[in-house]
Amino acid sequence: QLQASGGGLVQPGDSLRLSCAASGGSLENYAIGWFRQAPGKEREWVSCISSSFGGTFYADSVKDRFTISRDKTKNTVYLQMNNLKPEDTAVYFCGITSLYTTGWALGFGYNDWGQGTLVTVSS
Repeated sequence: QLQASGGGLVQPGDSLRLSCAASGGSLENYAIGWFRQAPGKEREWVSCISSSFGGTFYADSVKDRFTISRDKTKNTVYLQMNNLKPEDTAVYFCGITSLYTTGWALGFGYNDWGQGTLVTVSS
């Protein structure tokens, strides 16, 4: 199971770090992805990381502003979000998929969303 946390209300230009804690077993051979869903919009892929070799991938909308990382000892994946913009406002979810899933590096095949965490960027 995955549990996202760390959301909050921030101003444009601020930073936040989200956490995705995994329970129930090792993350070896899995990828963890961050997704977000803004009001009235579909869920969109933000970023993902291979828990095995640490490869990272980002959507163009967040590249150079967001950084995904993992702590194997804590079975936790982080999303450092810098220079936040109002359009980043959304509920952020983390999901998991096997590294054998086609398209995992582009956000395909993820599930086990768990409860998301709300990020609101507003002045």
